Amino acid sequence: MIVIVCGLPGTGKTTVAKNIAPLIGATILSTDKIRKELFSRPTYWRQERRLVYEIMMLLAQYLHKAKVNCVLDATFNVERSRKEVVRRLSLKQGEISIIECICQEDIIFSRLKSRKDDYSDADISVYNKMKKIFEPITQPHIIVDTSDNLLSQKAIEIAKVLKRKSN
Repeated sequence: MIVIVCGLPGTGKTTVAKNIAPLIGATILSTDKIRKELFSRPTYWRQERRLVYEIMMLLAQYLHKAKVNCVLDATFNVERSRKEVVRRLSLKQGEISIIECICQEDIIFSRLKSRKDDYSDADISVYNKMKKIFEPITQPHIIVDTSDNLLSQKAIEIAKVLKRKSN
């Protein structure tokens, strides 16, 4: 099973991924972590993003072929990038799920301002840039609002849905 956890910076993607992965026995692949391993001072320019996503896809292909569940933690801000996962991994219906993280903007800004010792460098300027280019998700997907502190309970419910879907 491949799970895409996507959304704008500060919406809680990494927290959602960390809560869901152990419940479905999955490995997390994070673009933020991959980026930090590759670049000491990330620029978030197109070429850098392409390389980071390419590495994520190669790792996901390997894990999928090894029958390891995988959570992809990334913005996936354009429809093409989400569909690319299905194409590159030759996924059938039921082998992929998409979770979109949303959150109230004032909470997002608060999270982005208070980030410390985090893999993500995304700040409010990155959020605003990504917000302009984020394309709506057209495939069936799960929306999780991370504005409250009920994430562990929501993760349990989401994991149940994901397990039913993959069977």
